[in-house]
Amino acid sequence: MPGNSSIMGKENCESYFIFHGETSLGVGFRTFLYFLGLAYCFVGLSAITARFFQSMESVVSHTRKVVDINPYTGAEIIMYEKVWNFTIADISLLAFGTSFPQISLATIDAIRNLGKLYAGGLGPGTLVGSAAFDLFPIHAVCVVVPRAGELKKIADVGVWLVELFWSFWAYIWLYIILEVWTPNVITIWEALLTVLQYGLLLMHAYAQDKRWPYFSLPLPRSERPEDWVPAEVVTCKSDSGPCNNYSEILEVGEDENRNVVDIFSIHSGSGIGPVYQNVPGTDETPEYSNKDSPEKMSLEDYHVFAIWRQQFVDAVKLESTEPRKLNNLYLRLARISWQLLLVPWRLLFAFVPPYHIAHGWIAFICSLVFISAIAYIVTQLTDLISCVTGINPYVIAFTALASGTSWPDLVASKIAAERQITADSAIANITCSNSVNIYVGIGVPWLIDTAYNFFVYKEPLRIENAAGLSFSLLVFFSTSVGCIAVLIIRRRTLGAELGGPRLWAWITFVFFMLLWLIFVVLSSLKVSGII
Repeated sequence: MPGNSSIMGKENCESYFIFHGETSLGVGFRTFLYFLGLAYCFVGLSAITARFFQSMESVVSHTRKVVDINPYTGAEIIMYEKVWNFTIADISLLAFGTSFPQISLATIDAIRNLGKLYAGGLGPGTLVGSAAFDLFPIHAVCVVVPRAGELKKIADVGVWLVELFWSFWAYIWLYIILEVWTPNVITIWEALLTVLQYGLLLMHAYAQDKRWPYFSLPLPRSERPEDWVPAEVVTCKSDSGPCNNYSEILEVGEDENRNVVDIFSIHSGSGIGPVYQNVPGTDETPEYSNKDSPEKMSLEDYHVFAIWRQQFVDAVKLESTEPRKLNNLYLRLARISWQLLLVPWRLLFAFVPPYHIAHGWIAFICSLVFISAIAYIVTQLTDLISCVTGINPYVIAFTALASGTSWPDLVASKIAAERQITADSAIANITCSNSVNIYVGIGVPWLIDTAYNFFVYKEPLRIENAAGLSFSLLVFFSTSVGCIAVLIIRRRTLGAELGGPRLWAWITFVFFMLLWLIFVVLSSLKVSGII
């Protein structure tokens, strides 16, 4: 419920979050409490990200059984073909899932504004600010993540160019509908066309991946690895049975309950701990009929309800500080305090069903529901911060909301840059997330509001601060050209977009962060009416 605050925030804000007594507190103390609550919500988003990634890796790893006959020997051969194409998985599951906090926030903001002729400011502002955070700080982190001297380049340049084109076109399209076709107004047809372009992105990227004639660029894949994730050397013990062609990645000891998981591996059924098997890079894995599929082995070795019960046990169990050799008392206390801070979130998210059920789809959907719930709380807290302080909602959206809701994007790209041989998924997650932010994150909320206004009032949706949003788009487009130019220069000089000598990696990091600061400062000054 909106409060009574002026633009400069001099009047008292009568809105409150839980208790009416909050209105009697001082402005500074209330602001501190609401920002603290906002930060704790971002911690929750970080915690649910682990569950989300585990469910997503189970979905992507799903295979289908194909039976074939060897024409020479007549032997029956069973092959397990991956259901998901890597390019489609990057654009849909990975990019859409990591952008879901922003999409949820924008959709909730649109639903709250149903019946109003003017669109809300939190959704578009957050999504444009998130695009800048994705492009600059996340690229900066990915550049310095590889080990010193290690180079990771894009193997499929054609797919990246297609994704980059649709990412840039998304913001050009947004500027066109805001300033050229129908200035300061969004019609139902413009919103519908915005959403439909996400389908065009999927089809174009798939066509490029499959090298369809007339629909793809004639660019060959360079040094594309057979294994999307590099195999790790493991020792096969005699009592553990025969080793198969998959490499195992076993998380043991203190890493058993860590919040970051490898999203590019598939769950294995061997062992009693969290063991993972790498997804082969080829389109199919042949096996003879006397071998069981990984999915069948997983269902035989694990009991779903036992795993679900163990989730609650792990949620309230503190991690020992001894394996990390934290001799400093203050470091131990800080680590224990952090774990205690996470307990409520971990206990809540333990209700998410194990990702062994239905190939992870149930856990995937439940994770998105929790993300939506946190996004709703974030919108309430953001309204209160704007009401109490008088800060323009667009400024909060460009800065705090964009950075906090983009945390899953940062985690996903960082893991990809660390674990994958190439830079494809790390950079694809950034470019595709930016496309998803516009086509889905802004398109769907605007479609909801424009459809309601069209059928109820016979009126379009009006954008209250279209000039400020358009200015932010121009600044973003200008700075993004510098970012892409640096990536191309690194490819031409160092041979790869990510990694390389530490000095040049950190210089790139500083340059990308400087571009982000330019965007944030200029956009904030414009929407605040200072420039």
